[in-house]
Amino acid sequence: MPKLLKIGIVGCGAIGSSLANAIVSDFSDKAQLASLYDIDIENIYRLASKFSNQKLVALNLEDLINKVDLVIEATKVDSVFEIAKKTIAAGKDIMIMSVGGIIEHYKELEVLATENGVSIFIPSGAICGIDGLKAVNCSKIHKVILTTKKPPKAFLGVPYLLKKKIRLDNINEDTVIFEGNAASAIRAFPQNINVAATLSIAGIGPENTVVRIVVSPNLTKNTHEIEIESDAGKIFVRTENIIHPDNPKTSFLAVLSAIATLKQILEPIKCGT
Repeated sequence: MPKLLKIGIVGCGAIGSSLANAIVSDFSDKAQLASLYDIDIENIYRLASKFSNQKLVALNLEDLINKVDLVIEATKVDSVFEIAKKTIAAGKDIMIMSVGGIIEHYKELEVLATENGVSIFIPSGAICGIDGLKAVNCSKIHKVILTTKKPPKAFLGVPYLLKKKIRLDNINEDTVIFEGNAASAIRAFPQNINVAATLSIAGIGPENTVVRIVVSPNLTKNTHEIEIESDAGKIFVRTENIIHPDNPKTSFLAVLSAIATLKQILEPIKCGT
């Protein structure tokens, strides 16, 4: 029998729960759900009880890291960097969902991962086109533009809008509320624009990737449009996302892309760049 990949999940909310279910139901012949951790201990026990296995409970991050081969981070942008550093320093691989939280430090994590001989996996998330972007980045890229359109409710409580005195209830047509580089977009909208971070890491970096954020009152789906111009040609990709059934702030595709990434890790055939 081949050795099962032991996986630990940090963050037991909607995304973490979905990934835990996928590991148990779809990958049991190649992987084992070995540990769960969350800053809210009730979330850990709730998820562990779904699998009737209290041995999954880890009471701190270090305990989880010591039990597994691969850590899946499914938390928030303000905690992911420290989780990644501790995981990599311990010589364990990590899959990162909250990509916006590492964008200012991903080069540091890359060096640390190289020193420790481990891998950092970043799913495509709620966008398509990452495979094409990675391919043309082996040539010369002239520009990458991301236009994200979301309904007003997606931006409720965003500090940037309060600071700029932008009132969502006054917007009755498509309105650009931000245009700048990805680094600035991620600082202004840390919970809304993980896709910009992923796009930047796969492409020409956060300083050179252009981001437009649009409030669209008539829109019911989060929409991402990517324009790429390179020596290899032009690419245009549009993704219209259905929200995750258990978390209205998350696109269903983001979770599925993490499951697909896990499949890439476990399967002998790797399809796509």
